[in-house]
Amino acid sequence: MAITLYDFELSGNCYKLRLLMNILGLPYEIVPVDFFPGREHKSDWFLRLNPFGQLPVLKDDDLVLSDSGAILAYLARKYDASGQWFPNDPAVTAEILRWHAVADDITSTSSAARLALGYDYDFDIEKCQKGAHRIFRLIDEHLWFGEKSGRDWLCSPAHPTTADIACFPYVMLSEEGGISRQDYPALRRWTDRVRRVPGFTVMSGIFPAGPAKAD
Repeated sequence: MAITLYDFELSGNCYKLRLLMNILGLPYEIVPVDFFPGREHKSDWFLRLNPFGQLPVLKDDDLVLSDSGAILAYLARKYDASGQWFPNDPAVTAEILRWHAVADDITSTSSAARLALGYDYDFDIEKCQKGAHRIFRLIDEHLWFGEKSGRDWLCSPAHPTTADIACFPYVMLSEEGGISRQDYPALRRWTDRVRRVPGFTVMSGIFPAGPAKAD
């Protein structure tokens, strides 16, 4: 097994993979890609790896994969001996893939606002922020009702899945896009739960949770 991650340290989508691999205890090597300001993900050598010109890219021996949600599913299905992170149950698989799609919506709103404010990308900041708040309200409501029925995670199993990892980074980095989480208490409690998962690792802008509060 030789896993290589083509990585930009400040990318939430790359961080998702580092987080899952750390949780699973997988050894891997990093090839840094200068996303900003170098835009190396649009260079000829990188486009030969991923013609879409997007990070992350992961190589596992001779297999080359792109798209963070697809890579999360692959890593979990191949390397998670517990079967917890991407369960082999059609109903749960469908749930997880639905939330992987929500993660893409978070990227196109919360992450886009962050790119516009911090990396000079030409996005409509107000539109991105409004879109992120709409998604955050939906997730907060979903989590709030889940807590009332004893469900702590995005999907129905009584443990986290790749759905939680897929949605987590650009929720946590939302303040860098001018998007406050103050009005979403269930969302904030969920981010604390994710940050207490054994094997959790940090990135710039994402820190460990504080001590758990007694009930």
